[in-house]
Amino acid sequence: MKKILALLITVLFVFSLAACGAKTNDQVVVGYTIYEPMNYKDAAGELVGFDTELAKAVFENLGYKVVFQEINWDSKYTDLDSGTIDCVWNGFTANTADEDGVQRSEKVDFSYNYMENLQVVVAKAGAVKSAADLKGKFGAAETGSAGEAYAKDTFKDSTIKGFTKQTECLTEVKAGTADFAVLDAQLAKSYCGRGDYAELAIVEGLSSDLEYYAIGFKKGSELTAKVNEQLEKLGADGTIASLGEKYGVANAVIKDFSDQKK
Repeated sequence: MKKILALLITVLFVFSLAACGAKTNDQVVVGYTIYEPMNYKDAAGELVGFDTELAKAVFENLGYKVVFQEINWDSKYTDLDSGTIDCVWNGFTANTADEDGVQRSEKVDFSYNYMENLQVVVAKAGAVKSAADLKGKFGAAETGSAGEAYAKDTFKDSTIKGFTKQTECLTEVKAGTADFAVLDAQLAKSYCGRGDYAELAIVEGLSSDLEYYAIGFKKGSELTAKVNEQLEKLGADGTIASLGEKYGVANAVIKDFSDQKK
């Protein structure tokens, strides 16, 4: 009887893990934040976006089931190191340092660069014309982002406050509780001048040097090389170009990775 009871408890434990979404060996967990056009919900509530679809294509080709898990951007390294997620695929700038001065490439293994980006300043249309206009002003940036590091390094006479999401920074500017925000160009282009953010605009002439997006993996991950191989294939067969057209980033995507091979 005791053996039967022990067996039942074991079975129930296994089922409870499955019910709680326990990770399996054929599963890859992708960490993301809401960031149009990379990862966002459509009108039906389905997660879509350039990064979302490219991640699905890559991992399904590799035989993995893809699970997307929303994260706090400021916790991305902790989530990777703990194994909560397998990668960060969400407009992750690779060629920059964090606010602590440490290059991101020293903290994670990056895939090939697959998209170009910039950090840009967003404000109410006409309110900001030059960096001098930001002196003594209040700025918003996503905590732990390349935008936050750029803002604090560049606009030293401004007060920069960190927020959990880039979209929160837009809301702060719209409400007038922030004078400007520093955001990824791809996100800013998707929101500024449209809908609820019709009065916001990207300030021309105030932007960072060229940045590159890449997928971040835990140091030593076997997935990095596998994903790079798939990026090459999807670049060659036109998939990346097609997704770039679909999500309005055709001019920024990288389709040929031959010069990135080590």
